[in-house]
Amino acid sequence: MELTVQPRAEELSELYRELSQHPGLSTACLGPDLTTQYGGKYCSLYTEWSQRDLARAENIKFCRQYLIFHDGASIVYSGPAGTCSEIKDELLSRESPSGTLKAVLRKVPGKEKEKEKQFLEVWDQNRKVKSIDLTALDKHGSVYDDDQFGCLAWSHSETHLLYVAEKKRPKAESFFQCKAPEQGTSEEDTGHPKKEDAPIKGEQFVYHEDWGETLSTRSVPVLCILDIEGNSISVLEGIPEHLSPGQAFWSPEDTGVVFVGWWHEPFRLGLRHCTNRRSALFYVDLTGGRCELLSEDTRAVWSPRLSPDGCRIVYLENNVLGPHQQCSRLHMYDWYTKQTTTVLEAVPRQAWGAFPGIYCGALPGMCWAADSRRILLDTAQRSQQDVFVVDTATGTTTSLTADSPQGSWSVLTIDRDLLVARFSTPSCPPMLKVAVLPAAGCEAQTQWICLQDAPPVPGISWGIRTLQPPPEQEHPQYGGLDFDAILMRPSEGPTAQKPPLVVMPHGGPHTVFMAGWMLYPAALCRVGFAVLLVNYRGSLGFGQDSVASLPGNVGTQDVRDVQLCVERVLQEETLDASRVALVGGSHGGFLACHLIGQFPDTYHACVVRNPVVNIASMVTTTDIPDWCLTETGLPYKPDALPDPAQLTEMLHKSPIRYVDRVRAPVLLMLGEDDRRVPPKQGLEYYRALKTRGVLTRLLWYPGNNHALAGVEAEADGFMNMALWLLKHLQC
Repeated sequence: MELTVQPRAEELSELYRELSQHPGLSTACLGPDLTTQYGGKYCSLYTEWSQRDLARAENIKFCRQYLIFHDGASIVYSGPAGTCSEIKDELLSRESPSGTLKAVLRKVPGKEKEKEKQFLEVWDQNRKVKSIDLTALDKHGSVYDDDQFGCLAWSHSETHLLYVAEKKRPKAESFFQCKAPEQGTSEEDTGHPKKEDAPIKGEQFVYHEDWGETLSTRSVPVLCILDIEGNSISVLEGIPEHLSPGQAFWSPEDTGVVFVGWWHEPFRLGLRHCTNRRSALFYVDLTGGRCELLSEDTRAVWSPRLSPDGCRIVYLENNVLGPHQQCSRLHMYDWYTKQTTTVLEAVPRQAWGAFPGIYCGALPGMCWAADSRRILLDTAQRSQQDVFVVDTATGTTTSLTADSPQGSWSVLTIDRDLLVARFSTPSCPPMLKVAVLPAAGCEAQTQWICLQDAPPVPGISWGIRTLQPPPEQEHPQYGGLDFDAILMRPSEGPTAQKPPLVVMPHGGPHTVFMAGWMLYPAALCRVGFAVLLVNYRGSLGFGQDSVASLPGNVGTQDVRDVQLCVERVLQEETLDASRVALVGGSHGGFLACHLIGQFPDTYHACVVRNPVVNIASMVTTTDIPDWCLTETGLPYKPDALPDPAQLTEMLHKSPIRYVDRVRAPVLLMLGEDDRRVPPKQGLEYYRALKTRGVLTRLLWYPGNNHALAGVEAEADGFMNMALWLLKHLQC
């Protein structure tokens, strides 16, 4: 084996280098309509892409512009304008409503020992007209550039900018700090220091709560307003102390600000990927500072979007607590009547041809049609993602991608009924699509045009299969549920006839593998493995009943679904049943560790990334303790401590219970900064395997959190995973 590893490693690194260069498409923005001398209309389309730069070990961003000629009903011509160029140090950017100005939040490295600075810039069509050093003004801490709280919103008058930043924290110093008096000055010369600027003694090491995984620098957000003409910044007052504000925008006529407020009492729980945290929609008046509740205050609310005519706000709503991601409701608040209506309810069961329900982390930033009546959204529909138009007056939904190729569709933006979307499949990297939204009632006739093509990666075939659990594995309350799996297999190369199988259950558990571009599965397929991506019961896109069926049944229902799927494909496909391995992260790692313990004869190698291995030991260390109780089937209360019976139940549902039966070699990959599934989980499993003589190896990634998404960690993780599988499946 040693003789073949080096050339094999070089081959693998070249393959990874090639596939990792496919860029991802993240943002699109349409410029204002212009008219040619012949009367035709055209506009520019600005897009942002991201790409892994392995040499620099970082993700780079670049922009590309296109021109779209249209007649209001169809696209006459579209094409690229110039080449792409890298975007440096931009944290946020937003065009003004008229399209004539652009705001940019930029980070600037500090000189010598200075800290990094943040500047807010305003550009017109020819030059930079403002550059404001936010760090020097010292009105607040760092500006938030995340998509959880962050925003950069122009007022309708284009005279003010709204953003979210960390609240300024008073300076603190030691009890024993001595300050030498300055020579040649008197008290009269220096004046008394302002009370708020005087350092507070004994506050140096006070603990400040934060919002958990990927939000560890977010503690107390504040809404800030920049007066562009006056170069002045004010921190908005009137927001209740118990709320953390974010996702803000200007109200109609700029009279105030609308925002989402998250409750942070009694303490903050992890917020990333958790659309079940108590929150509500609020309005704060700029003149009186009065704060008004616009939605129910006992739900989880996010993603508010104001209609072009300024009359309506749509937003998403979930129940508080329970599964972290669910089938969401769509609500609409009328600004002038102050009435709230439910546009779409949660869907209990997915049925083909019918709307599947809303399963998305956010609505598109611009989602309204020009008529201020219809909105566009993308959502999981079983194992694909499709684009739908929703009539907010009637609640009717129409798919805009039903007759398009199967895969993963995402809305990037809609403006003046020009629609921009991203499309990919498991064998085809993201491509850019544009269309004109037809008139109400004719939306099914949408004609998509490809603006930036991405040729399919050769050597990969894929398909989606549906499975029905046997009667004895049916859920007693939610019977008749089925589930899907995406099978990718090599269509060329030495293993194409009978490839070894890599089984990948997803994390969450309430997420879903959609039939889109995924680097690891595509690369494994090109190496010569068939890859089985399992959307077990509990996945999103199959109805709320499927989501609700899993809590209380983790470690059994989800494990049996994956095993059933593996046994079925081994029977029905030409695959090498003697060479089957598992790869999984987070809850996918939980399932992988369960499967190698419960079905040791099936699996011959295992790779897990930040796996949950012992729910009982995780509950007191994670940023989401509610997950541990909810998924075990127990009620969560912030003030309640798990009792011995509950801890026993958590342990009973954990893969550590089956560690004595594990025989497959296990490779563990852990992120040192993981707040969601702390690395002590993986270490616990590593030590348990070592003491039992099971071959195991542990990779520890500093500076990486739960996703292990750092460019270096991701690349190293793939290489080690592929070499581990090739070695232990004797490929």
